Amino acid sequence: MSADHVPVKLVIAGPFGVGKTTIVNALSEIEPLNTEEVLTQAGTLVDDLTGVNEKTTTTTAIDFGRLTLPGVVLYLFGAPGQTRFQVLWDELVRGALGVLVLADTRRIDDSFAVLDLVENAGIRYAVAVNHFPDSPQYPSDALRKALDLDPRTPLLVCDARDPVSARASLIALVEHIRELVLS
Repeated sequence: MSADHVPVKLVIAGPFGVGKTTIVNALSEIEPLNTEEVLTQAGTLVDDLTGVNEKTTTTTAIDFGRLTLPGVVLYLFGAPGQTRFQVLWDELVRGALGVLVLADTRRIDDSFAVLDLVENAGIRYAVAVNHFPDSPQYPSDALRKALDLDPRTPLLVCDARDPVSARASLIALVEHIRELVLS
């Protein structure tokens, strides 16, 4: 990192199985750190696989990646989505300038707990609805209403697997943070 790049910590959050590891992998210019482990039979007793039946792994700590943009280096921390890991939340968001919250229209209600954590932390955020092949599509005003988002909160639809789409979501978050800081 050169001296003319500002370091920025961002957190990627969302419910279990929404694509946080996938988006960190798609965005990172370095080999990302992943703490993925195979889902076990014991895990199916505590993790609701409804809507994500094809999921075979889960994050057990954090994911980490880095992305350099003009003038800024983004340090990306992917948060685990299960409520049992919320104990990590305060430490994970400490020093973060913003959070990209991923949502899934197949399980939109699962997003509320994460949105509550973000809002209670008083941290800036944007929401990216990760589009899966079997996801129902809704107009953005319906999604905004369903998620009870402030009209100023950026809301995008992305494909977490696609680096261009993932990057657009991250840039929307960074621009939102910049607008809030400069206003």
